[in-house]
Amino acid sequence: MFESKYDVVVVGGGHAGAEAAAAAANMGSKTLLVTMNLQTIGQMSCNPAMGGIAKGQIVREIDALGGYSGIVSDESAIQFKMLNRSKGPAMWSPRVQSDRMLFAQKWRTMLEKTPNLDFYQDMINDILVEGGRITGVVTSLGIPIKAKSVVLTNGTFLNGLIHIGEKNFGGGRAGEKASHGLTDSLEQLGFESGRMKTGTPPRVDGRSLNLGLMEEQPGDEQPGTFSYTQTIPLMQQRSCHITYTSPEVHDLLREGFDRSPMFNGSIQSTGPRYCPSIEDKINRFADKSRHQIFVEPEGWETVEVYVNGFSTSLPEDIQYSALRSVKGFEKVKFFRPGYAIEYDYFPPTQLKSSLETKLIDGLFFAGQINGTTGYEEAASQGLMAGINAHLTINEKDPFVLKRNEAYIGVLIDDLITKGTEEPYRMFTSRAEYRTLLRQDNADLRLTPISFKLGLAGTERMKAVEEKESQTESTINFFKTQSYLPAQINPILMQRGSATVKQSDKLSKILARPKLRREDLADLPALKTFLSENGIDDIVLEQAEIQIKYAGYIQKEIVNANKLTRLDHIKIPDDFDYDVLASLSHEAKEKLNYIKPTNLSQASRISGINPSDISVLLVSLGR
Repeated sequence: MFESKYDVVVVGGGHAGAEAAAAAANMGSKTLLVTMNLQTIGQMSCNPAMGGIAKGQIVREIDALGGYSGIVSDESAIQFKMLNRSKGPAMWSPRVQSDRMLFAQKWRTMLEKTPNLDFYQDMINDILVEGGRITGVVTSLGIPIKAKSVVLTNGTFLNGLIHIGEKNFGGGRAGEKASHGLTDSLEQLGFESGRMKTGTPPRVDGRSLNLGLMEEQPGDEQPGTFSYTQTIPLMQQRSCHITYTSPEVHDLLREGFDRSPMFNGSIQSTGPRYCPSIEDKINRFADKSRHQIFVEPEGWETVEVYVNGFSTSLPEDIQYSALRSVKGFEKVKFFRPGYAIEYDYFPPTQLKSSLETKLIDGLFFAGQINGTTGYEEAASQGLMAGINAHLTINEKDPFVLKRNEAYIGVLIDDLITKGTEEPYRMFTSRAEYRTLLRQDNADLRLTPISFKLGLAGTERMKAVEEKESQTESTINFFKTQSYLPAQINPILMQRGSATVKQSDKLSKILARPKLRREDLADLPALKTFLSENGIDDIVLEQAEIQIKYAGYIQKEIVNANKLTRLDHIKIPDDFDYDVLASLSHEAKEKLNYIKPTNLSQASRISGINPSDISVLLVSLGR
């Protein structure tokens, strides 16, 4: 069936696998996507949403690099919100509520329209290796598929075990079987594995809920989009709702703690710290009398509702009785109960910065197999692994994003340098340079790189160049255009800002914290400039951000330049740390294990202190 050798074989059709397959194929590699069920490509296993705090920035970065997640999200969205608008632009994070079924359908359609991409439905339970290099995979039917490189994106399916109360059974997610054999195959090759846990809440019948008792959460009045392509903003949206647990709900949940796999020892693995189950929340935060429950519709044409904030593995009868005590859920009908799932992962310190494994050349890991949680984190890893799988078989240097270039760079560097013992989730606080890594400028940061890689087309590159040019001319207009006190003082008084006595440049007014571009919209000179030059609000917002936060941006650029100087001091692969007597035993052990590629990465390894870096600096200088 597979007589010819594929350039890239991608195992798994989730968010990581879909992006990996699209990237490799779009760069010109003959690619095969192998998944256990072709009907669930791009499936949203948990919540029906994309983006959010820091995650929205990642989706924008994926889109700027030529990935599909942003486009798919826009074309399947039922609501759009820009979170954190009350804070600075470094914190603004786009999020869409998605139509779950439409999301997967759009993914399947886009992949089928991608040249160089084939599909096959089967389980992969072994890999083929010769001389330390990947040569292919083997399906559960014993069919060998030859490949120059392989990307593993197995999600929660590796020896997956689902828990509902005292019951447990094998599965990768509800209604789908687990994948067996691959973990053993990798362990025999010398890889270390571990176990992690994640969970999901009940899905319920929206017709049985009383939304009138809940707080409505509508989308933005002027919804935006994720993609920098010409996707169309939503004309109508579906609202979400918020309700709350109560002491009564907590008491009902506690009645099932003795049957909870979290508390009776059935689950030994670590779950996500920042997305705990409801039983974990009321146990850890016993002083809290209530917790938020987000009621999220699953699509345009379905009554199914996702109960965000009520992730649980308690027995189904406990889930049901407790949820019926939540305001608005008094007559709730279940579609299916919540559950927890344990699965195998492989500590990501076993990877290079390209996401290629250190043990086997041409073998890449992406997504939850690396210990991450979240669609966005998985998709970004898949994109990077797909790009690098193509580059490695063409004997080109790997593509690596630095921490000051993208949240994706922060994510991967954290994983391969620090590792993770709990499901890793991205936050804005993890990025040292988040003023540089805003969601609004991902195209300016990354599309030129994508264009050089061959992912972004000429049309996209021209659009970015036009945006950059228009932004510069708009900033120049504000810096050179003067205002009259009589024009500007009424605006300043209305906004509660100090009035002026003499003329000055408009940029100084726009730089004030209380002033926004909308406040200056009626100034004749500005209206004329925008009209004559065809400047839209996206460009105007970009100019406003760069003017208002110029000092912070410049400071971060300077700091990034200082700290990234160590990036240029490379450490040879065969460097012998053991001969350096001044290095501590801990430093030698961790440096030998991680094998950092440069001094900058070495400095971020847990347990490596500044004196160790000084020793390495002197040694490498010699």
